[in-house]
Amino acid sequence: MIKIESKLPDLGVTIFSVMSALAQKLNALNLSQGFPDFPPPPELIAALAQATQQGYNQYPPGDGLLSLRQKIAAQFCQRDQVHLDPISEITITPGATTAILCAIQAVVNAGDEVIIFDPAYDSYAPAVKLAGAQAIHINLVHPDFHVDWNVVKDRINERTRLIIVNTPHNPSGAIWSKQDWQQLIELIQDKNICVLSDEVYEHLVFDGQQHYSALSFPELRDRSFVIGSFGKTFHVTGWKTGYCVAPQALMKVFRQIYQFANFCGVHPIQVALNHFIEQHPEHILDLPNFYQAKRDLFIHGIQHSKFQYLPSPGTYFQNLDFSTLRPELTDIEMCQYLAEQHKLVAIPISVFYQQPPQDLKLIRVCFAKQEETLHLAGEILTKV
Repeated sequence: MIKIESKLPDLGVTIFSVMSALAQKLNALNLSQGFPDFPPPPELIAALAQATQQGYNQYPPGDGLLSLRQKIAAQFCQRDQVHLDPISEITITPGATTAILCAIQAVVNAGDEVIIFDPAYDSYAPAVKLAGAQAIHINLVHPDFHVDWNVVKDRINERTRLIIVNTPHNPSGAIWSKQDWQQLIELIQDKNICVLSDEVYEHLVFDGQQHYSALSFPELRDRSFVIGSFGKTFHVTGWKTGYCVAPQALMKVFRQIYQFANFCGVHPIQVALNHFIEQHPEHILDLPNFYQAKRDLFIHGIQHSKFQYLPSPGTYFQNLDFSTLRPELTDIEMCQYLAEQHKLVAIPISVFYQQPPQDLKLIRVCFAKQEETLHLAGEILTKV
């Protein structure tokens, strides 16, 4: 018998797979996994078909289609007044998760420490462990999920090599303010610490608030990776296409890893995205209002329910507090109860933590759904 020792022995099937399978088994309304149940723009689908028919079916440049990288550079210039070299500072990747993994492998070595703010996207800690490093988990402060900067200061030491930021934040929707970034700058400006800023929901910011990218701060420009996602922006999560932006020195070591992780992204998808962005620049500009309308519709539908909530400032997720509804249940038990008794599937927030707070009574739902789906969700949750 072959004996294999897992590098990630504590990890099994993700909660997202478990809950989606439960939704299918029970024929329940699936608000768990973060993907739209509505189609992407028809022009984008047509552009993909056209790209394949026109022969863009072989390897693209390993770093990504240059014209698409130029459009990313233009976006950062317009929004953040940051001037990027699309040739040496931008790489198109097959999904944001691949970019995150490669960035961590590029700068983190065995014995290093990486600060992760919990609740956190579930790929961060395993990627750190695969690099032979230790994840240092710092809980965000509930209910608005802000950073306790005194705790961060205490946890930084000579082994700290990377701090992972996620704004807008999954699963809470919280957005880092300019003051948050300034606090981070003060703590690391004289230290050999890099920043990995996961900004895949960068365009999904509501109520007139502003998204600040790590690259918009000159003090962070030379030490930051920024990760983005076309899938989130264009309603095509299954296309698994994202990007990494970093200064030339960091991008050089990133590409050394990336070339052996995947080599390149999918050619016709890049051609289609490039064409669609060129023809429909209004799509990105309209996203905040598009998703805020869905958030507001969902919130309106549950206004008479027994759930408590703070409207999500960003992303397409909304947290619901059930502490006054079923306080005797854990969040995992609450999700099982909703699925089995009310045919609605959500995600327990505790799975995003290494050590969740004991009094945490939160579940996460996705409102990237059709209006009829959101109306039905409101009806179900109001009856709980």
